[in-house]
Amino acid sequence: VCLPLMYSVQFACAKVGLVSGMGLSGVIRRHYPRWLLYGAISALIVANTINAGADIGAIAAGFNLLLPIPIAAMIVPITLIILALQFWGSYRLIAMVFKWLALALLAYIATAFLTHPDGGAVLRGTLVPAIHFDSAFLMMLVAILGTTISPYLFFWQASQEVEEEISLGRTRLWQRRGATDAELRYAGWDVGIGMFFSNLVMYFIIFTTAATLFAAGKTDIQSATDAAMALEPLAGGAAKALLAVGLIGTGFLAVPILTGSGAYALAEAAGWEYGLDRSLSRARPFYIVIAASTLVGMLINFVGLNPITALYWTAILNGLLTPPLLALIMLVTNNRKIMGERVNGRALNLLAGATTLVMTVAAVALLATWAGA
Repeated sequence: VCLPLMYSVQFACAKVGLVSGMGLSGVIRRHYPRWLLYGAISALIVANTINAGADIGAIAAGFNLLLPIPIAAMIVPITLIILALQFWGSYRLIAMVFKWLALALLAYIATAFLTHPDGGAVLRGTLVPAIHFDSAFLMMLVAILGTTISPYLFFWQASQEVEEEISLGRTRLWQRRGATDAELRYAGWDVGIGMFFSNLVMYFIIFTTAATLFAAGKTDIQSATDAAMALEPLAGGAAKALLAVGLIGTGFLAVPILTGSGAYALAEAAGWEYGLDRSLSRARPFYIVIAASTLVGMLINFVGLNPITALYWTAILNGLLTPPLLALIMLVTNNRKIMGERVNGRALNLLAGATTLVMTVAAVALLATWAGA
């Protein structure tokens, strides 16, 4: 269900970057009220910072599963490595590192095959949904939608398309405006394949958790270490090692995107120089936002905030923040002043409109259950 919804939104955001030559924040700044933009960016940066902090803790927990080094001792070095990559690595280097790190996600798929699940139960659980309308179910639904169809991905997707063009030498806005049919087809395949593998990995994470931890009655997992320790007797030592690789790779992949997307959004909104191909001296405010978000996220690991709880609630926050942003993206991608002849076609409007409707209904239903409580 998530795959076509995710595809429609991410492709629409890719089109914004390709056609306008600007990131999503820059487009909104030029054509829509500033209060709307800064309200969205503020919530985005708060959610991304908490999420980045939880991911830094997950990276440290992953290393701790492989090496006898305390988690707390690894938090600062991991943070500095991530910042060094963003501050001094070129966009091309960072993109290449991200592509290799994405292979770590295959660890979650491999883990699933070590669990020896009941095939019949897997088919029933996959194809027959269990739907409830209580607060707990709606919170989980909004969290899943918020962590897959997430605001930071909207800003990152559009800005990443701009960075790709800049890396090809199109450094001026007029050089980046407009997109050929071939460029849009490539973007469609790029987004489609990416979203397919994203959903595939998500499926196997849910599958593995259900087949091991849930089946064994272990439903109170407070940390990544708890999950790994509980997995080992159920699926063997290899599962523990694969989980560690998945945590490390996913974390190193996620943190720069989380902090970078917030920095892109704020820099464009404020009219600053920005971009991972810009030097520190040319784009100082942009890099300051990245550093501040990463360092605050790092400090979260020293105040006793449970990373699992933090990830869960930031996913819910993203799920509540997403519907108005989706409505705004629909306006942008159907605005001929911005998109010219590349406004959305009927199929994309139907899919993106359905996505907006689904996420709005889920968010309103959750808020209604909270109000009723």
